[in-house]
Amino acid sequence: MERQDAEGFAALRTLLKKRPPAAPGERCDFCAVALGTAHGHLIDLEARRILCACRPCYLVMEPQGAARGRYKAVPSRYVEIEALAVGAQEWDALQLPIALAFFFYNSLEKKMVAFYPGPAGATESLLPLETWSEIAARAPAFATLEPDVEAILIHRREEGTRCFIVPIDAAYELVGLIRTAWHGFAGGEEAWRRIEAFFATLRERSAGRVTEPVT
Repeated sequence: MERQDAEGFAALRTLLKKRPPAAPGERCDFCAVALGTAHGHLIDLEARRILCACRPCYLVMEPQGAARGRYKAVPSRYVEIEALAVGAQEWDALQLPIALAFFFYNSLEKKMVAFYPGPAGATESLLPLETWSEIAARAPAFATLEPDVEAILIHRREEGTRCFIVPIDAAYELVGLIRTAWHGFAGGEEAWRRIEAFFATLRERSAGRVTEPVT
C-alpha cells in the first residue's frame, strides 16, 4: 500500500511539473491554480513549511497524507478549552519568557514542542516534559490533538487563562500578526487590539467548548 501511495504521489508531481508557469498571485503550491482568500493548507514535515493548496490537492493529502506522510493536510477544528488554570509558577517552569505560547506534537522528533511569538517570529523554547505533563493531565481534550497539524494555544492573563485547540496555521497566523504589528517593549495599542480581535475570532470559530477542572 505504501508503494502504491508513493507511486501515485510521484505521478501527481510529474503531471504538475508539466503545467505552465503560474501567473503572479496566490497559487496552489502543488498545481499552481489560482486560489481564493479561503483555501486549505498543508504541512511539509521535512521542511516545516506551511503550503497553500487548492481543494483537489488538499483532498489528495487527506486524511493519510502523501509521500509516506511527508505532507499532511491541516484540519479546520477550533475548540475552546474553558476553565483551565495555569499558575504563574507552572508557567515559569515551562521556561517561557512571555505569557503567550503554542504547543504541538512533532512526530519527527517524537515529542511535544513549545513556541512563543515575538517581533522576530516564532521562537522554540525547551519544554520541561514533567511540568507540561502535569498541565496536560488536567485537560483530557489535549489528548485529541492531531500531531504536527494542530496546536494548543495558551494565553495567561490576570483575568484568566485562554486556551484553544487550533489548526497549526492559525498559530502561525498569530505569530505573523505579532511580528508585523508589535512595536517597542510592550507591543503598542494597535498590536494588542489585533491580538484581542484574533482571540475573539478563535472563539467564534470554535465548534464547541470543553470545560476542564479548575486546578
